[in-house]
Amino acid sequence: MKKSNNLIDISVPLDSALPTWPGSEGMKVERLSCFENGNDVNVSRLTCDVHTGTHIETSLHFLPDGESVSQIPLDILVGNAYVAYLPEADIITPDDLETLEIPDETERLLMKTGNSRLWEEWGDMFRQDFAALNSDAAEWIVERGIKLFGVDYLSVELYREPASRNHITLLRGGVVILEGLNLSMVNAGMYELICLPIKLVGAEGAPARAVLRTKSACCCGD
Repeated sequence: MKKSNNLIDISVPLDSALPTWPGSEGMKVERLSCFENGNDVNVSRLTCDVHTGTHIETSLHFLPDGESVSQIPLDILVGNAYVAYLPEADIITPDDLETLEIPDETERLLMKTGNSRLWEEWGDMFRQDFAALNSDAAEWIVERGIKLFGVDYLSVELYREPASRNHITLLRGGVVILEGLNLSMVNAGMYELICLPIKLVGAEGAPARAVLRTKSACCCGD
């Protein structure tokens, strides 16, 4: 994670050492042309699925008539966002969310948990015991009118739970999902989120560069 003036990069580096969901082929960058081989230019090819690293997921991911990435309004992806912190939670419940005193006007909610430590502490090893929502918490987010919900690991679902339940609840409720964030250097509070995914036509997800702009001078860290 990088911090520059009042901007905090909350995207994870996209490289071959990135942990990926079981069954994913991960990502690969290969040189098609390079100076070392006597070519005049460097040209690289990226191979990955659209759910690699920091990425958004739209309703087309689980709903046949859902919106694709290119149809998501930018004003959902850019604007005030509240970062909530649950350092000890393994399964996030509505009771946990109620304790956070999330401002009533919040439309973009980013959830910081102990997951953010996993990016550095476990390297490319995928962890099955990451913290995530239970189904009631997913419904709570929809009922609160949240339009974008972000998490600091690779899924909004608990690993052992049905792979689609929370996704369908959130996406059917009009919530854009942002997964794969690194919030380890971010304090709880209100920020401006700038999340710009690749504009992929017809795709249900896309890698994104996500940054937070601080609303006031602060020291970000725990």
